[in-house]
Amino acid sequence: MTEATGPVPTAAHSVRAWRAFGVRLRHWRRRAGLTQAQVGARIGYDHTAISKLEHGSRRTPLPLARRLDHLLAADGDLVAACEEAEAGERAEPAPPAPAPLPDPVHQGPLPGEPDGGVLTAMLPPGAVPPRRLPAYGLVCPLHGRDGCAVPALADMVALHARFCSLGPATSSRPALDTDTVHALTALLAVCLRADEERAWPDAAAVVERTLHAMLRWMALPAAPYQRQLAPLAAEYAQSAGCLRLLWGRNGTAMAWLDRSLAWAAMAGHVGARVAALSDMSTLARLEGDGPSALAYGEAVRRAAAGRHWAGALSDLCQARGHAVRGDADRTLHHIDRAWSQMDRAGERDEAEAPWLSVASVRLRVESGAAGALRDLAAATGERRFALRALDAAGTAIRLLPPGMRSTRMLFLARTADAYVCAGEPDAAPEVAGPVLDSAEVHPSTLLGQELRGLYGRLAGSTGGDEGTDEFVRRLAAAVR
Repeated sequence: MTEATGPVPTAAHSVRAWRAFGVRLRHWRRRAGLTQAQVGARIGYDHTAISKLEHGSRRTPLPLARRLDHLLAADGDLVAACEEAEAGERAEPAPPAPAPLPDPVHQGPLPGEPDGGVLTAMLPPGAVPPRRLPAYGLVCPLHGRDGCAVPALADMVALHARFCSLGPATSSRPALDTDTVHALTALLAVCLRADEERAWPDAAAVVERTLHAMLRWMALPAAPYQRQLAPLAAEYAQSAGCLRLLWGRNGTAMAWLDRSLAWAAMAGHVGARVAALSDMSTLARLEGDGPSALAYGEAVRRAAAGRHWAGALSDLCQARGHAVRGDADRTLHHIDRAWSQMDRAGERDEAEAPWLSVASVRLRVESGAAGALRDLAAATGERRFALRALDAAGTAIRLLPPGMRSTRMLFLARTADAYVCAGEPDAAPEVAGPVLDSAEVHPSTLLGQELRGLYGRLAGSTGGDEGTDEFVRRLAAAVR
């Protein structure tokens, strides 16, 4: 290592400058299909050093930026980003903005904010916010299902930057302006949709960046904006927990889900509370903690007593908890109850849990039943459960709306596994082959764990043909 990469000064403008560079570096590394360790090995650095550069906690000297730019085929983008970071580090900090948040509807587009470029760089290419709320299962905490307009993308980015850079300085700060609330809600919809459509790793980073600002805004007791912000903060924290769970970051996931529960209780937000508890049950099950998975599942029912949609989700959590233990009677009992409550769900359910409009109650019940029945078949070795799992998985796939690519990949992997459990291993490559062809598999993610289970059972099966053997080799390379 020839260049000095000293720590970034703690001044806010220096931190922002190098974080912006780190965002670009991570973008180009992922586009090149390289890990941090692979990049480090090719330029003579340890992977931890690359991680620090991407997080903006270390300077990147210009000669090193040139080497990285050449290695990652960034066509000068990393060199330019490094030069901008050096210039930004030397620049004087911008004077503090006035306390009231301006309203872009009356004043026109906001001027460029220091952090706006960071958010723009982190958003997926071609990101377009919804024109109105509700969108992608998210409603405005101010206008509910009556609907409201969303600021243009440039205004949304500027409002987000101002929100993140200003936290509440005093208890006399006025309530959040309406357009900031709209912008933050729309941004979460953009992140969730983009992650669902392309397994976008930066979705969690954008959500958590906003969440850290929300923590500052929510810190003052009885602040006038808490009532406006609490329901949205609960949605953000639950989404962050879910995204971290999907990417295998279970400790961080549980911390955000716990925060979501606290904010949901403050806001009286039943939908966010149920979603967080359901995710907690999933996380406990993945960690091998069956009793906690069942306890969280039962807590779902208590959190929304008398609601059929919540009862169905509660029974699914408990069915999956019993299935991994091989308890057929209790698993089937809870699946039957979930199906029964699904049939009684109505308009009130969507009003309390708008995200059910993205993935219907029936879709969630069928996919949850497929997972529980597959787990039960794997635990007991009984083919009849695997055949029932295939029926439920097929129904879930047919119910998927267009664009839910990540969920489709997960369902295909689960279906292939059910075929193996049913004694038909040669069907697995045809079903799950598209997953390996079109998805980048990270072993720690939820999809990676599904494929790891498929690999273990498929590798242990007998009588596979040459195509199945080749598929097993591809699976091994993806999940190890």
